[in-house]
Amino acid sequence: MNNTLSKPAAAHSATGPKSQTMSGLKYGLMVLAGIAILTASAKITVPFWPVPMTLQTMAIMAIALATGPRIACATVLGYLAAGAIGLPVFAGTPERGIGLSYMVGPTGGYLLGYLMASWLVGSLAQGRGTLARFGIMMASMIPVYVLGLAWLAMFVPLEKVAQYGFTPFILGDTLKIALVALGSAACALFVKRNHDGTA
Repeated sequence: MNNTLSKPAAAHSATGPKSQTMSGLKYGLMVLAGIAILTASAKITVPFWPVPMTLQTMAIMAIALATGPRIACATVLGYLAAGAIGLPVFAGTPERGIGLSYMVGPTGGYLLGYLMASWLVGSLAQGRGTLARFGIMMASMIPVYVLGLAWLAMFVPLEKVAQYGFTPFILGDTLKIALVALGSAACALFVKRNHDGTA
């Protein structure tokens, strides 16, 4: 009788307010850490051909793979919110503007596309093999470029849209996504070996 009663009580305590608070705190810290990573990735510029590249695409894909769609989307939404209220979290801020004025500028469509990409990768790529992850991440760039180029078309002549918004960046994005796919495979192998070694 005592054992029967103690099990529901234990289950209740495990899912009680304290547990939920700790879980919420954990998720909140993960989102804040993700926002910090996205901010740093937008500020780092790596020399590349034909144009220098930031690490933002790499960071978004890695966060989505590591955390799943819910936290990944919350992270990107938090990042966008931080930028909207005027924090200099985006690439080129504050030099090229800040806040909503920056977000409705030529690169605004890409920012919205990143939100969609984080959901797609977080939902579809977890638990997949390296090649499948690479393919899913590349496919998730379609809404990024579609929205980015459509928005950019309001600022540059239509015949120049691909030249300004696609051609200079696709090679760098492909390389970054390949590195994320290989890095995630290496991490999974390391975790598996470490787990097998301590089993």
